[in-house]
Amino acid sequence: MDENEENLTPLHPNHVKVTRIVAFLTALPFVIGSIVLEAVQILPFGVFVVPVFLVAAFLVIRIPLRRYHARGYDMGDDRLRVVKGILFNSDTVVPFGRVQHIDVNQGPLQRAYGIATLTLHTAGSHNASVHLPGLANEDALAMRETIRGHIKREMV
Repeated sequence: MDENEENLTPLHPNHVKVTRIVAFLTALPFVIGSIVLEAVQILPFGVFVVPVFLVAAFLVIRIPLRRYHARGYDMGDDRLRVVKGILFNSDTVVPFGRVQHIDVNQGPLQRAYGIATLTLHTAGSHNASVHLPGLANEDALAMRETIRGHIKREMV
């Protein structure tokens, strides 16, 4: 970890739980499909279900944790920095002066675990929306108000 990443604020730990549930729900049809293929007995037992189960277990257990550790943010006085990525790293800095509007979103799983996604919409077409998932809902709301207050000061 380089020294720039040491100053990053980590996401809420419940983000890992929500990401694991989503990964499980995504992998479930593939596991069920492999069990059905095993029941037909076209090939020897385990040819379908074992590899699918191992990949699904890796995607549900390991990948959400790695994604959690590869994300972070730093909110300064006049900008928000969002860092993410395992294979492809992204380090985005959004100056508050470019923010046009701000959303705080919660799906049913996020609401159940008390987390939210903060989305900053900026002027321009490249990276016009920056998403920061996995924030505690209270933190996302407070960040939205802080950024909104800064935008109002710049408009005056």
